[in-house]
Amino acid sequence: MTVSPVDLAAEFPPGSRERWRELALGVLRKSGFEGGDPEDALSSRTYDGIEIAPLYDRLPTAPRVLRPGTGWDVRQRHAHPDPAVTREAIQADLENGVTSIWLDLTSLDPAALPAVLDGVYLDLAPVILDAGPRTEQAATIFLELAAGTALAGGNLGAGPLAPGLAELVRRCVAEQPAVMAVTVDALPYHDAGAGDAVELGCSIAAGVAGLRALTDAGISAEQAFGQLEFRYAATADQFLTVAKFRAARRLWARVAEVCGVPGAAQRQHAVTSSAMMTARDPWVNMLRTTLACFGAGVGGADAVTVQPFDAVLGLPDGFARRIARNTQSLLVEEAGVARVSDPAGGSWYVENLTADLAERAWSWFQEIERAGGLAAAAETLIPARLAKTREARARDVARRKSPITGVSEFPNLTERAVVREPGPGLPAAPGRVRYAAEFEALRDQADARPQRPLVFLATIGPVAVHTARASFAANLFAAGGIATVTSGPGVDPAALAEAFRDAGTPVACICSSDRLYGEHAEAVAAALRAAGARRIWLAGKGEYAGVDDTIRVGGDALDALRKTFADLGIDVKGDSDEHS
Repeated sequence: MTVSPVDLAAEFPPGSRERWRELALGVLRKSGFEGGDPEDALSSRTYDGIEIAPLYDRLPTAPRVLRPGTGWDVRQRHAHPDPAVTREAIQADLENGVTSIWLDLTSLDPAALPAVLDGVYLDLAPVILDAGPRTEQAATIFLELAAGTALAGGNLGAGPLAPGLAELVRRCVAEQPAVMAVTVDALPYHDAGAGDAVELGCSIAAGVAGLRALTDAGISAEQAFGQLEFRYAATADQFLTVAKFRAARRLWARVAEVCGVPGAAQRQHAVTSSAMMTARDPWVNMLRTTLACFGAGVGGADAVTVQPFDAVLGLPDGFARRIARNTQSLLVEEAGVARVSDPAGGSWYVENLTADLAERAWSWFQEIERAGGLAAAAETLIPARLAKTREARARDVARRKSPITGVSEFPNLTERAVVREPGPGLPAAPGRVRYAAEFEALRDQADARPQRPLVFLATIGPVAVHTARASFAANLFAAGGIATVTSGPGVDPAALAEAFRDAGTPVACICSSDRLYGEHAEAVAAALRAAGARRIWLAGKGEYAGVDDTIRVGGDALDALRKTFADLGIDVKGDSDEHS
């Protein structure tokens, strides 16, 4: 029997860009849009200046660079300073879905490698070393430990400009051809505030610097390309993460083509972002890392590390490690994300975002090269660019344009603290900017007070009228660890002032509708001032006699919280270590 194909759009009239613009404009006008281009109104820009359009109707002409094969390597990081504890954790991971081990030796003596890896089948489970200045020592011990065994893969973890790099590469080529010697780690750029294009450009510059160092030492270009693995951050912005890993392969393919090694694939290791992790309400980190893992997998990363949800707090416990590896197992085995080589291929949005990101990253890479290469650019050019992006992101976080669930939005003042053993829960990154750090520093100070700081909400009018702005104000103050108490419905200034005196706080915030503000705000402000209010906020916009300042959507929440701390007699301490 022959079945005719079904045209799923047969019942709909043909669409056009102009028709879409007309419909979009109609919706925008209902929201107060007064005219102009609806595409401009609905567009946004990344921290690298790439425009995110609301509508895409074409594919770019640049070729796709696919990762061969499907699936990815489930890689777990281990950093506990006790060899016995690390060995036990490694065994548990390998027995429950992890396929390779990332050993962070910053707090573990490389001499303990034989004990840590006792019982690990090195011909089945690749090991990735991360030993910093002790890389040569760790690599030597590891290669001696593996003598006589054909390793399944792995990486010695040397930086692209590390001393003794060429000798490590020669040993890998001669003794363990499945093992790479070099990790091009872009995480420090991301953690210091870089946007995706800057992170990519810096990584390509670092990779090229490594190629130069190896070929200058007599290593062939083909061998040099085979010795580099790139480590990138995956964030909760899943589409940018997908595009970043696709763009990275395209950029490295261009480098390989120029170097006369066409077809040399980029080996990618994705690590869920440390900068996006929170100490407060850490359970939300599970959602962030799931999105990041999904983006990295769809983007084609060869290996993915999902950081445990409690990593900010210290050394992760067994439950957090289990959740981290199960996140990947669910995406790979049950969701089937790894069954398609390029799930995002053909998406107009993702293909254009990939092309734009690659173009912007390549321009940044060329700028680094013109400055004299990575080493020269690291002195001023790169720090200046990182600082610019870091400041822009900090403004968005402070204004909650980039909200952090559980911290700057929907904080829970009654949450039970999650305590972990001190230690390197996150990979080391001097100068890391953790987005939630400034809000969390205020929460810490508020929690340390004998009594929780308090702000009085003068709610004018019935509950249905003042609830929206009262909830907004309570949410904002809670982001700094400040509790609120409301007056209840009413419009009598004297009654509101009496309730304010009973609350025992010098700070008040008036909450109601614009109409009732016009009728009552000034009288209520005068009564609150007479009752001893040191500062009077108003939730919303507008200027009224007696009101000191406003809190509103898009306003600087951190500034408002710091002012409130000062009014409450609390000295605002410096930012947390992670934000310094």
